[in-house]
Amino acid sequence: MAEIKKVTRSPRHKAATKEKGNYIKFLGTAGARFVMIKQLRSSGGIWVSYKGTNVIIDPGPGSIARCALSRPKMDPTQLDGIILTHRHLDHSNDVNVMIEAMTEGGFKKRGVVFLPADAMEDEPVILRHLRPVVERIEILDEKKTYTVGEIAFSAPSRQKHPVATYGLRFDFKKTVSLITDTKYFAGIEDIYKADIVIINVVFYEERPGVEHLSFIDAKEIIKKIKPEAAILTHFGMTMLAHKPHVLAQELSNELHTEVIAAYDGMRFDLP
Repeated sequence: MAEIKKVTRSPRHKAATKEKGNYIKFLGTAGARFVMIKQLRSSGGIWVSYKGTNVIIDPGPGSIARCALSRPKMDPTQLDGIILTHRHLDHSNDVNVMIEAMTEGGFKKRGVVFLPADAMEDEPVILRHLRPVVERIEILDEKKTYTVGEIAFSAPSRQKHPVATYGLRFDFKKTVSLITDTKYFAGIEDIYKADIVIINVVFYEERPGVEHLSFIDAKEIIKKIKPEAAILTHFGMTMLAHKPHVLAQELSNELHTEVIAAYDGMRFDLP
């Protein structure tokens, strides 16, 4: 198995310190409505820090609170960018408060927001008075690559989901892909092939007519991609009932690939 990182629980006695290094931090691992509503898992999103550049992906309800509760605390005034994979509430609810933080109350024009076009159309997720305080707002497109500070990424595919939704692929020393909310579709493994794959796994078993990945889908994706490490996150009720950490261990043993079930506050170190 690859020895490219470590997963750590942040020490509680270092609340006043700041996270250092290159890492992905899971501020929340809640998937779909009911886990979010009941806050059985947090819906804080994913924080990525690389060479001093900080972005948050999908800051859902409570994201700002999870930053304050994190150990060490995460400082959202140090954000350089915000990425929304799609407009659904569990992915975008705290985008405005995070813009407030990133721009220090709107007094410093800074930062970039990346999001699909329909998140800025009929019912924009970004409040009108906050749009001018960021440096720029960029619309995600399959044909483009994006940069913010030291972080470069693409949105290689529009997913199969009720609203415009894009997965992500980051180019660090190791490639990292995020397969966000979608139903399974042919070719998904080729599109998101990377050294490290993060997969939103809402259901334990497929639910016909609902466009989310199941545990079986995730298993097939990991089997075909054969990443150095796979991280499962964004769990719905049925996944929680089947204990994600147990499922991940079983999958690791079966596929001979490191599979990790993310938990709230988990840090994954990047090379």
